[in-house]
Order: sequence, then C-alpha cells, then structure tokens
Amino acid sequence: MGDSLVAKAAESSCHGGQETMRAAARAAGKSELLERLAKDYPQGPHDQPQSMCPAFGSLRVGLRMRRVATILSGSACCVYGLTFTSHFYGARRSVGYVPFDSETLVTGQLYEDIVKAVRQTARPDDYDAVVIINLCVPTASGVPLDLLPKEIDGVRIIGIDVPGFGVPTHAEAKDVLAGAMLKYARAEAERGAVARPRGALAEGKKISLIGELFPADPPGIAALLAPMGLALAPGLPAREWRDLYGALDCTAAAAVHPFYTATIREFAAAGRPIVGSAPVGVDGTADWLEAVGRAADMPAAAVDAAKAKALPAIQAVLDSSRLSARMVVSGYEGSELLVARLLMEAGAQIPYVGTALPRTPWSEADCDWLEARGTHVQYRASLEQDVNAMREVKPDLALGTTPLVQAAKEQSIPAVYFTNMVSARPLFGAAGAGALPAIVAAQTAGRERFSRMVAFFGDATC
Repeated sequence: MGDSLVAKAAESSCHGGQETMRAAARAAGKSELLERLAKDYPQGPHDQPQSMCPAFGSLRVGLRMRRVATILSGSACCVYGLTFTSHFYGARRSVGYVPFDSETLVTGQLYEDIVKAVRQTARPDDYDAVVIINLCVPTASGVPLDLLPKEIDGVRIIGIDVPGFGVPTHAEAKDVLAGAMLKYARAEAERGAVARPRGALAEGKKISLIGELFPADPPGIAALLAPMGLALAPGLPAREWRDLYGALDCTAAAAVHPFYTATIREFAAAGRPIVGSAPVGVDGTADWLEAVGRAADMPAAAVDAAKAKALPAIQAVLDSSRLSARMVVSGYEGSELLVARLLMEAGAQIPYVGTALPRTPWSEADCDWLEARGTHVQYRASLEQDVNAMREVKPDLALGTTPLVQAAKEQSIPAVYFTNMVSARPLFGAAGAGALPAIVAAQTAGRERFSRMVAFFGDATC
C-alpha cells in the first residue's frame, strides 16, 4: 500500500491533488510532520490561498545568508520554477538540485543521492551550513531528511520539508527554515561558547526583530528604542549563521511579522518574552513602545522619553500627509494589518483588509484596532474574497496581489501591487508615516485620467 502511494505521488507531482499527497505522506511515515505543520500554519475554510510555490520562502531565506548552501529535492519542473523566481528576485548564488525518478524514489536511492550531495557540498572553507529542502513529492514519499548527519566536518546540515500541501504560503515557509536554524543554533549555544556576530555589538538590553523588513526600517526602529536605552540585536531571518546567536542574546523578541510561529517558539524556549504588533502610526508606536518597555523591564520614565521623542514627529508627518481615499488592502507579506493601521491614521477609509496569513496572538492588537474602527479583517483571504470585497467597497485605490490589481484595473479602479510598491517602502516611525500616504496620494490623483483612458479603449484587448 505504501509503495503504491509513493509511486502515485511520484507520477502525479504536485498536480495530483493535496489529499493524494497527504495520504502518501502519512503512509510514508510523515504523519507527525503534517500534524506539526497543520498546527503551526493552520489553513482557512478553503484549501490554500492562491500564491506562488510556498517553498520559495525557505529558498529565499537560505539564499540570502552568507556561507549557506541550499539544495532542493523535488520535481524538475518545481525546481526550475523556484530557481527562476529566486534569481528574478536577485539571488546571486546557485541552487543545488538532487534529481530523481520513480525508481530512485521508491527504492530509497533518492535519499542516498541526497546524502552524497550533502557530503560533497559540506566544505568548511566555503560553508557554515548546508540546507536541503524536500518539496512535495519527496515529502509525500517519505524521504527521511531527519536521518541526515547533523554536521559534516563542522558544517551544519539542516533538512526541512516544505510541501505545498502542508505549508500554505511562501511567507510561512520563511519561518520553516528560520525556525529550524534558530533551533539548531539554540542547541549549540546551550552546549557552550559560540562565535560572536560580526561588527560592533551594542551593550545592554537588546530587542531582536522577527520578520523580513525593508532595509531602512531596522535603523528607524533602533532610533525609536534609543531613548529607552535599548538597542537592536540581529533580527530573523538572519543574514549569517553567527547572527542567530546574536538574535538569541536579546532581552525580548518583537514579532513584527506575526506568522513566524516556529521562530517565536525557539525564542520562547530560550526564555525570551515576545512582543506583538509594531511601531506604526501614533497609536501603534505608543502601544508598541509601552509593550517593549514592559517586556524589557524598563522604567516608566524611559518609556515616556521614547514616546515623547517619537510621537510628535510621527503626528506631524501624518498631519502633513492627510488622505481622503477609500481603499481595500490585501496581500501575503504579513504586514497588511500594519499598513492599514498607518493609512487609516493618515485619514484613509479602509473597510476591508485581507491577508493570506493566519490569525495569531501577535497580530491581535492590530486586528482589534482595525475592527474597532469598522474594518473587516479577513485572515487566510482567498482571491475571491478580496475581489468580492473590492467590488462591494468600490475603492478609490486597491493595494493587493497581482490578480487583485488586474481585477481592479478591469473595473477602472487604480491599484498597485502590495509587494513591489508597499513592502519596498519604510513602514515604521516617521519615515513610514511619510512614505505610504505619498504612494496613495500619487495613485489616487490619477484616477480621473485612468477612467478616461479605460473609457477610450473600452473592451479592446491586445
């Protein structure tokens, strides 16, 4: 029975249906893995948000780290698509690949091929770690990456399963690898001395940020924390292995992106308190600074000093960037609720916010704030839910995924792609208060011209 399911999974690839793949994975001994993924990354009422292959998230985390090699084990078509997307997004390193066919999969030869590839790659002069990622078919076939050696010649070996039938979005796949690496690093630190992160290290109490942030945001957050006497530790996902030790050496961790469940679990296991939400707008910044102050056991006077320095500047920027737009916001980055909070403080009306990510305790404050002001927050939003909300709201501007942007423009509604336009701007502090309203103002200013253009061309297609 097990071999027949494995063979069926090999033949069907990731197009064979999620239930077929799940059944094969259970038959191949992966039930515990599937249960953990379902708990960490719960799905919504629909099967899965429409997005790119989830494994891209883990691949992205690995490729952005110095001295880390990344190897994929999966169907050739999947590997091609993932490597193409990775290089499209600026990866400058090769991606390893262990090919297979039905025979090597069923006989177990694929695992032996993976072991060989890992041993050939684990060169201590070149790498601190080698990451091997099982895609859908190897996971469904039970390829046991947990049996790989934990290190070879001092090079750490990290094996993870990132099946599309178990990890709903590429954002959460970032957490799969980030959490696995942090778990490994935590075990190393508990055994004894570890390497210091590169560069000058701040003294005193430090906060580690969880989430893949716009490069200007960590320095901006550091400036918000400075009046409290707090500094930033290295954040997660890390850029280098030794940064993982620095991240663990924090006073508290801030789940700026609230879906990093496995990563948060490792910080909690290390005894670090977790702070949710983020410093967006006046309300969000005030609440976040107070929460960080409590987590770091800072005196009230220090927290008040930080608020007194930050809040008037943010308010001044918001006052000079007032909006009157009606909007919908949706995406799969994890910052959708934060973006909506900031834009609403700038004057925008946002009846609907959709996010492909699940509800977690670390976004509760943002959800409560939005719902108290009449916004419907849809976790695990599907494209259909986003489009229906847009049609009902009839917004002046839609911030959303590529298909939502396309649907909006078909209805003469200005729209911009959340990932490229919003996530590529600062979000926190006074910088975010100026940057995001400016995008909205620029896009809504051209609505009349856009409507004339649509009316002129009508239903013409190229």
